[in-house]
Amino acid sequence: MGTWAAARASDPDLTEAETRDALHQLEPLWDELFPAEQARIVRLLVERVTVSSTGADIKLRVEGLASLVQDLGTERPTMLEAAE
Repeated sequence: MGTWAAARASDPDLTEAETRDALHQLEPLWDELFPAEQARIVRLLVERVTVSSTGADIKLRVEGLASLVQDLGTERPTMLEAAE
């Protein structure tokens, strides 16, 4: 829901289903991406990682998730083109 809300800030017509579908496209696409594109996505999504003896705390960027949803959407196929 947070991703959808953030993505709607720049695309008010975006539906929750479109957001969910775009994020589901990432998994099968991941291995096809160049390492530089994978690194860009990680930087886009992860704000901070804190590792301790009890585990790891990963703070995500909600606005980064929204940007990724837009990149994966049908109107912005930039990542899909990079994988070809």
